[in-house]
Amino acid sequence: MTSRGYSLKAPTPMPGWGLSFGIMVTMLSVVVLIPMGVLLWRGFFVAGPGAMWEVINRPRVWAALELSFRAALIASLFNLVFGVILAWVLVRYRFPGKRILDAAVDLPFALPTAVAGIALTAIYAPNGALGAPLMEIFGLRVAYTEIGIWIALAFVGLPFVVRTVQPVIEEIDRETEEVSATLGASRLRTVSHVILPMLAPAALTGFALALARSVGEYGSVIFIAGNLPNVTEIAPLLIVIRLEEFDYDGAVAIAIAMLTISFALLLAINLIQIWSRRRMGAV
Repeated sequence: MTSRGYSLKAPTPMPGWGLSFGIMVTMLSVVVLIPMGVLLWRGFFVAGPGAMWEVINRPRVWAALELSFRAALIASLFNLVFGVILAWVLVRYRFPGKRILDAAVDLPFALPTAVAGIALTAIYAPNGALGAPLMEIFGLRVAYTEIGIWIALAFVGLPFVVRTVQPVIEEIDRETEEVSATLGASRLRTVSHVILPMLAPAALTGFALALARSVGEYGSVIFIAGNLPNVTEIAPLLIVIRLEEFDYDGAVAIAIAMLTISFALLLAINLIQIWSRRRMGAV
């Protein structure tokens, strides 16, 4: 308090609201809002909704969109399950090579996607180290099929789930599990009714991040997919093909279709997140 009866705000090294908000809006506009706005403007006001629908409403485009989102969902669900398990093992257990395994989780972040695609293709090709045994023993062909796309997307999306869930697992006290056990709960009941509800919001966030990355993935997929139209051709590849043909309106139309579907999926995931957090708060 001062002699005049009012207090002065304590000085802080952080910038004020006005400066912080201005920087945030500027960066968001440059990185997200302006590119998205130009994309939508080009599609709806230059090409027109009718022309966009004519481009999208083709069997080849629908097949590519369906494959991209189906493969992304399957790979993200795989990462959701095994990413949580991997994060739990890395946090709760000690074993030889733990630090190497923990560092390897971040490899998809550092590795160029094209390099990852070439490596996966070499491994899972019909004459590759894993592809040949799978073909001979199980008659399963991985490379140049949708299965290869799943593996590539699971590879690039796994770190998002693991790194999102790890900090939450570290905050869960072992006493919580011990209390559940002393009350007579089995391990399965403890996991399903105590641990998983606490991990659900973070796991859904990791799932959403992995899904967003997988939907737009290009470099690691085109080498292992085979790129057969109506079979293993992904939507991002169609966009690149349209750009190489100087069909910019066609590329914009497919991009807007992917943007719309992605927004609907992420909105649904966010609504589920809100519901799970409210449920946890109520409990």
